[in-house]
Amino acid sequence: MTREHRYRLTVTWTGNRGEGTAGYRNYGREHEITAPGKAPLAGSSDPAFRGDPARWNPEELLVASLSQCHMLWYLHLCSTAGVVVTGYVDEPEGTMAEEPGGAGRFSEVVLRPTVTVASPEMAAEAERLHHEVHAYCFIARSVNFPVVPKPVIMF
Repeated sequence: MTREHRYRLTVTWTGNRGEGTAGYRNYGREHEITAPGKAPLAGSSDPAFRGDPARWNPEELLVASLSQCHMLWYLHLCSTAGVVVTGYVDEPEGTMAEEPGGAGRFSEVVLRPTVTVASPEMAAEAERLHHEVHAYCFIARSVNFPVVPKPVIMF
């Protein structure tokens, strides 16, 4: 039986500078993402699209979601396989192509996790499990572009 999960939040535009959207350059792209019991997340558009570089943009949040989902499933798979992970840092990178008319799409996201395991004997299994994660990661299974893990395993 399939279980369904729902995720609700509120996105509130805060960039009205007094004229609303009277002109493309007249309004801010600032917004807040909120959900009950959580701190607000300050959002904007990418600086290339007149956004505030100090705020998170949707493209960064997509890359972050893919990285988080991969990490959480990876840790789960390692735990059940007897691979003891003692450290995990990812530096993911997403590539988005913008078309002449302004539309665009992601062509890939590369995950670059550096994983520390408890002993050298765990390294091969630790690397193999990175390639198994895609079968489980909800976010990666939902996008139509490659999510490529390029792990570095340390002990």
